[in-house]
Amino acid sequence: MDTPARNGTLDVQLKILDPRLGDTIPLPEYATDGSAAMDLRAAPEAAIELAPGASALVATGLAMHIGDPAWCALILPRSGLGHKHGLVLGNLTGVIDADYQGPLMVSCWNRGHATFRIAPGDRIAQMLFVPVARARWHLVHAFPPSARGAGGFGSTGVG
Repeated sequence: MDTPARNGTLDVQLKILDPRLGDTIPLPEYATDGSAAMDLRAAPEAAIELAPGASALVATGLAMHIGDPAWCALILPRSGLGHKHGLVLGNLTGVIDADYQGPLMVSCWNRGHATFRIAPGDRIAQMLFVPVARARWHLVHAFPPSARGAGGFGSTGVG
């Protein structure tokens, strides 16, 4: 399979695990032509009532295989759900490695003050494909000087 991204498109293998996907639950898709990430939808067997402070691992009903180690996918919270309802990701950001082929699950955490209901087909997260650079360590005894100087964490000030 040819996976390198050309013209802004990356070919990714998708496996449907839940027969409702593509029927009553839409497949992951971009909401607009300008969307950087595609919406992921919940595919639990039944609706989940997520109490304040609780978390749940929510099935998406699919598995995928990126295949190209130069790429990965990031699972990110949906801004509106986080701001309006307190629904964010339990791990804050998920990483789907190129060689992962298992079920795609989303860790949902209700940091809000009211119970939040997740029903089959609800948009619960978004998935962004990004290139990966693999680092090679070069051991040194000192770093060359920089504009930051010897300042550490928070040294550039507030604002």
